[in-house]
Amino acid sequence: MDMNMEFVRKLPTPKELKEQHPVSKEIQQLKESRDEVIRNIMEGKDNRLLLVIGPCSADHEDPVLEYISRLQKVQEKVADKIFIVPRIYTNKPRTIGKGYKGMFSQPDPEKKEDLLKGIIAIRSLHMRAASECGFTCADEMLYPENHRYLSDLLSYVAVGARSVENQMHRLTASGVGIPVGMKNPTGGDLTVLMNSVEAAQSGHTFNYRGWEVTTPGNPLTHVIMRGWVDKFGRNVANYHYEDLREVQALYKDRGLQNPGIIVDCNHSNSGKKYKEQIRISKDVMHSCHVSEDIRKMVKGLMIESYLEDGAQKVDEHIYGKSITDPCLGWKKTEKLIYDLADMWE
Repeated sequence: MDMNMEFVRKLPTPKELKEQHPVSKEIQQLKESRDEVIRNIMEGKDNRLLLVIGPCSADHEDPVLEYISRLQKVQEKVADKIFIVPRIYTNKPRTIGKGYKGMFSQPDPEKKEDLLKGIIAIRSLHMRAASECGFTCADEMLYPENHRYLSDLLSYVAVGARSVENQMHRLTASGVGIPVGMKNPTGGDLTVLMNSVEAAQSGHTFNYRGWEVTTPGNPLTHVIMRGWVDKFGRNVANYHYEDLREVQALYKDRGLQNPGIIVDCNHSNSGKKYKEQIRISKDVMHSCHVSEDIRKMVKGLMIESYLEDGAQKVDEHIYGKSITDPCLGWKKTEKLIYDLADMWE
């Protein structure tokens, strides 16, 4: 025996899945137009605020789509100031490997893992968001080899704090063709963070899904500031003016393309106190008012938000309430988006 693994079944390749569940011409055109807007924001040609917002994890299709349909109505009212990219996060990292791993692994959070159903479920959810609500969305690239299952639907990808040092994440990010946000590692090391951005902005040759591939480098790779945890387990924020200035200097030292920051208002920046996201996002707006340089570099915000405030256990069944990290409820979210539109100049 050379490995202690049970090979359960062979999953369809991304190419096979895309052929079985193809995107329409309308969705293709929608993605192209939205990708262009986001690229222009990252390159500084469009001054709107990028708002990557939505549930911590996409747990059930119906409440996620209801949430996104509400976002659509708000987007229409703030279109001159804010460009919204909904979070449909279908993979969830688990620090100790236990708990709900996302719709990709468990399409039903109360049943055991079923990856075949999962890859079909996440593709269906992203397709419905596009066809019914006019949104191409963001997801986390937790497993780089799975990115191609959704690559014709996504407009934004984040690499998480635990993945950002991983070579395969960096190499894959260099060839995905859409903006990739690299989160600072959980320990907060900004040198590691900038190494990750630089690696992904460079071209590479490597083994991807059994193929030798080459990539041109991704000039839209950028920084996500999400706070960090010190050696005593305490959350330390890094969204303040001084933190943004420090990243600005690091970008300049390295001569990287399209210097940009997205501030993650939850996680260690808020200590997972979800209501703090309101204050933190407005604090970032204030930093942008103080400094024109900061204003040019801050491309957007990331906010965890759902239909209901807070979080619940999987078996509580409150519609539209997070089963992972606590989220900002809809009423507070809607007001916050309008407030941010008023503050963004």
